[in-house]
Amino acid sequence: MNKCALSVVVVVLSLIFICSCAGKSRRPSKPVITVELTPSSGPLVVGKSLTVSVKSKVREGTLKKTDLYLNNRLLVTETSGEFSYTITELQETGVNTLRVFSEKNDGSSAVVIRNFTLLSDVVPVNYSYTVIRDFPHDTGHFTQGLEIRNGFLFEGTGEYGTSAIYRKNLPSGRVVNSVKMDNRYFGEGITILEDKIYQLTYKNQIGFVYNLADFALVDSFRYASKEGWGLTNDGKSLIMSDGSAVLTWIDPAGFSVQRSIQVADHEKIYQYLNELEYDSGYLWANVWGSERILRIEARSGRITGYVDLKGLLGTLPLNQSDRLDVMNGIALMPSTGHLLVTGKRWPRMFEIKVIISE
Repeated sequence: MNKCALSVVVVVLSLIFICSCAGKSRRPSKPVITVELTPSSGPLVVGKSLTVSVKSKVREGTLKKTDLYLNNRLLVTETSGEFSYTITELQETGVNTLRVFSEKNDGSSAVVIRNFTLLSDVVPVNYSYTVIRDFPHDTGHFTQGLEIRNGFLFEGTGEYGTSAIYRKNLPSGRVVNSVKMDNRYFGEGITILEDKIYQLTYKNQIGFVYNLADFALVDSFRYASKEGWGLTNDGKSLIMSDGSAVLTWIDPAGFSVQRSIQVADHEKIYQYLNELEYDSGYLWANVWGSERILRIEARSGRITGYVDLKGLLGTLPLNQSDRLDVMNGIALMPSTGHLLVTGKRWPRMFEIKVIISE
C-alpha cells in the first residue's frame, strides 16, 4: 500500500471513530453528598436534638432539590446545595435512619444513608413481685401466648404436630374447646381483637384468624418478618415481635405494616423480645431465655421498668420427669390488673402483683 492510500485509510478510520463517539451521549455526573451530624459522637438519648448538615456538590448542571428523611418520613426539601436541619426532639429508640436524596435538573441523582442509635432517657425501675396464687397448667403445653377474655383463659401452644389454641377454665385448667394447627406449622403468639383470635407461626411467615366463638378458621395473612414470636393488640392494631428488638404494628383489616419501633433502655437495645401483653399505653414483654419481663412505653420503645422473676418456679415441688422449658406467657388479669405468667411445659401458672423494689 502506498503512502497516499494509507493516508486515506487513516482519515476514513478517524472520521468513523469521531462519528461513533459523537453518537454516544455522556452519562450525566451525579451530585456528591456529604452529611455531618452534631453531636458527632457519644450516645444519643430520647428528647435530645440532632443537627444534620448537608452539602450537595454539583460538577455539571444545576441542583434541583435535596430531600432529608428520618425513618422514611420527609423532614425537609431544600433547593440550595448546602443547609442544616435540626431535629429538636428525637423520639424513637433503637437504630434510626437518615436518608439524603439529591437530584439534578437533568434527572441524575444520588443517595446517602446515615444511621444513628437512640437510647432511652429513662433509667428503668427495678420491680419485684408477690405471688397472689397459682393455677394448674398442662405440662404438655408448650406455651407461646396467653390472654384472658370473658372469664376464660386462651392459650396458644407451639411445636410441630401439637400446636393449638385452647379455651380453658382458669381455676381448674379444664379445656373447654380447642383448635389444632396443621402439622407443618409451629404455633406462636396469639391475641384477641374484637371477635377474632389472631395467631402467628414460627418460620412460615403466615398468621391465621379464627372466630372467637367457635374457633372456625376464617382468614390468613402474611408478614415480612422471617419469624413470628409474640402477639398482642392495643385495641386497634396487632403488635408483633419477631425475636429481635423490633415491635411491629399491623393493621388487622388489610394486614399492612403501620409502624415499627426498636426497644431500648438507657444502656442498650434489647433483643429477643418474645411474648407480649398490652396494658394502657405500655407493653409487657418477656425476654426469651431469661426470667425478665420488660415494661415498655408503646409510643417510644423506651423501657420504663423490669420485673425479675428469678426463683418463681422454686416455690413449687418439681418432678425430675418434668420437661420444663423457658418462661413464656403473660396475660393481664382484667379484674385485678395483676399479671398471669407461666412457661413452656410448666406445671403451674402464677398470678403475680408487680411491686416497685426499694
